Amino acid sequence: MTGSVVVAGAVARRIDSGGHVWALLHWVLGFRKLGWSVLFLDRLEPAPGVRESARVRAFVETMESFGLADSFSLDVGHSEEPIGLSRSAVRAKVSEADLLLNVMGYLEDAELLARARRRVFLDIDPGFGQMWHALGLCDLFQGHDAFVTVGARVGQDDCRVPTCGLTWIPTLPPVVLDHWSPATEHGSHFTSVGRWRGPWGPVDYNGERYGLRVHEFRRFADVPRTSGLDFEIALDIDPEDQRDATRLADGGWRLSDPRAVSGTPHDYRRYVQSSLAEFGVAKGMYVQARSGWVSDRTACYLASGRPAIVQDTGVGTALETGKGLLTFSTPEEAISAARTVHADWRAHARAARALAEERFDSNRVLGKLLERVAA
Repeated sequence: MTGSVVVAGAVARRIDSGGHVWALLHWVLGFRKLGWSVLFLDRLEPAPGVRESARVRAFVETMESFGLADSFSLDVGHSEEPIGLSRSAVRAKVSEADLLLNVMGYLEDAELLARARRRVFLDIDPGFGQMWHALGLCDLFQGHDAFVTVGARVGQDDCRVPTCGLTWIPTLPPVVLDHWSPATEHGSHFTSVGRWRGPWGPVDYNGERYGLRVHEFRRFADVPRTSGLDFEIALDIDPEDQRDATRLADGGWRLSDPRAVSGTPHDYRRYVQSSLAEFGVAKGMYVQARSGWVSDRTACYLASGRPAIVQDTGVGTALETGKGLLTFSTPEEAISAARTVHADWRAHARAARALAEERFDSNRVLGKLLERVAA
């Protein structure tokens, strides 16, 4: 089965975050690997000189480096022609495409949405959009025909993410394995890459506050010091959170600047592949709601033959855990998992890559998904 797909998402505005770029590129590159024709749509807010900005140059260079020079269109506003494919070419390709994959409803262009044959909403932040909708704050879902989420447990009885009356199709985040060969050398640190708070605040829903990564991570501040092992995080943290940064350092965390070690997709890949393993703390939203969220970052670690130790969001109902992929809920469980991986690293590394090949390979993930979202 081959066809054509339009993927819409926000890469240009976060082009200096290599992990975020990979999170969206894997969908684009994955469809292309399946033999599909792909167009990627993005936009930047209108601003003087935006066409000549370093951000746009970096975006274009990234698209070109992955062989997408003729497969993108970046809208920069001001009634100007987009960078990349022209507006008329975009209209034609959207009209011809078998489906439009709209990441978090990022494409809001009414004309283009109306031209699409089948509009698929891709939820990569399960819980936020659904609770905003239920609270009447915004509606990201209107006008879409199918709804896909990386929250493996959305729709199950004990998952607190509201369905909003929609049928949600669960999926794992795809990874194009060709770009993530297992690295032979590894570092000594458990690592991760993340934003301390992110763009959105906590959500108050049904009498409970659903928090962010900051609210969970504080519970694990002492894991490095207590375990006696080496931990590092490339953390995007605001200077106003200096107290938290100091607390992490006191707990034994080594803090790195994410723009220095993972600012491009290639830097990010090197950082992941030079790690011992991932240690991932999730947003409070994912944990409290039991959404079964699976991180695209974890998929990259596993594909690199790097074990992943991640906070439990209920993911055990979607993936086998215990070898290569381990979960924790308490600091004591986190320390035990880290010591287990450290003591038998090679076995866990082999299991990590095997899990990526079996469950996260883009051909498998997207092939299965296309069967479920077809009209």
